[in-house]
Amino acid sequence: MTDSNRIPLYRTIWRWHFYAGLFVIPFILILSVTGAAYLFKPELDRWEERAWRDLPTAGAVGADAQVAAAIADFPGANFHYYRIAEAPGDAAVVHLGLSGGTMVDVAVSPQGRVIGWADPDERLSAWLAKIHGSLLIGRTGGLIVELAASWAIVMILTGLYLWWPQGRGTAGVVWPRLSLGGRTALRDLHAVTGFWVSGFALILLLTALPWTDVWASGFRAIRAEMGWVSGAQDWKSGAAGDHAAHDHGAMAMAGHAAHPAPAIPLAQIVARARAENMPAPVIVLPPGAPNLFGPPNGNNWTLTTQTQNRPLVRKVSYDPTTGAEVARSGFADKHAVDRVVGYGIAWHEGQLFGLANQLIGVATALALVMLAISGFLMWRRRRPEGALGAPPAARDPARLRGVAAIVLLLAALLPLLAASLILLWIAERLLLPRLPRAARWLGVAA
Repeated sequence: MTDSNRIPLYRTIWRWHFYAGLFVIPFILILSVTGAAYLFKPELDRWEERAWRDLPTAGAVGADAQVAAAIADFPGANFHYYRIAEAPGDAAVVHLGLSGGTMVDVAVSPQGRVIGWADPDERLSAWLAKIHGSLLIGRTGGLIVELAASWAIVMILTGLYLWWPQGRGTAGVVWPRLSLGGRTALRDLHAVTGFWVSGFALILLLTALPWTDVWASGFRAIRAEMGWVSGAQDWKSGAAGDHAAHDHGAMAMAGHAAHPAPAIPLAQIVARARAENMPAPVIVLPPGAPNLFGPPNGNNWTLTTQTQNRPLVRKVSYDPTTGAEVARSGFADKHAVDRVVGYGIAWHEGQLFGLANQLIGVATALALVMLAISGFLMWRRRRPEGALGAPPAARDPARLRGVAAIVLLLAALLPLLAASLILLWIAERLLLPRLPRAARWLGVAA
């Protein structure tokens, strides 16, 4: 590409990168910090339940007596599921639905005594998930996060173009020239960090899309239309946390009380569950209970796991009268599209391959924080007095058809990006001509 063609293109992409970065910086900071903390959800949950572990085991009772004790402390509650203790000295957790639609996790000791309870929506991990997914402002916050994620993809792609070496050596491209100090060191730190983290950041952003609102709704529609379905979808469509996404969607317990007591007791299913060697936390859903983690439970005992490592999730159903196994399904039974999404979500949550996955996620989050801070400092240093400091616009739009094609492609794949571009175009054509001072400050031709 000749210099006369490259300069307008470079200026245009620089402007896209500048505006995208300025918009997403605060969201990158919030989502990186909360996302890095949420990677350790299993550890956070165990820490919050530390008083429920390492209890005496003498005089232990069966699972049915533990459920009865939990319900006795919360009269009128509906039994949703029983979480099997990970170790012999740990409390079992009985998940109950209360009147008014609230949920409670009741800890019952091996001896059948209620020793504590917790609102699942008040756990640290649940708060982190709600901030990360919706900024604590519900669906509006979820849309804002989805929009920020869409523009973050634009920011990363344009940043890679700006980083592209164009024949330069490795200094300032692969490693930063920090010894030069000043603007050069800051620019190198920003560019080189962006290069090294870009792949991981794009993976995080793309694997977050199945949790969003607009994009995920469209994806589910395409998935159904194309026949990419094998069983029910059990990956979340919102990142508000497991309980926010599932429990409150299954509050209605109509008909649950009408199911007769199963002939096979819970204790027998728990005994069989131990032989399955499912990853913790392992749960058993009673006949007729709302299945919070997949298709309707029906009139069966259902054994499954709440592990975030979705490729390890499987379910086994047992006849409540005979105890015979009546159904079994696992990750391999899902459609290839659902398996890809499952791998992506497990990676996103840091649970696909243990501690290494968590550490990669933390490193990615820290690098994104570094990008946000260094980008802000670069802007502050070059920002002129009385203006936003946007890079100058290209003077020859006719040479930018390639940029337009890429933008249209991204807009087609990211609906909220497309909607925001339409709004920006309307504002530039209709609003800014009436506000010339604002247009000059923004660096946009009125």
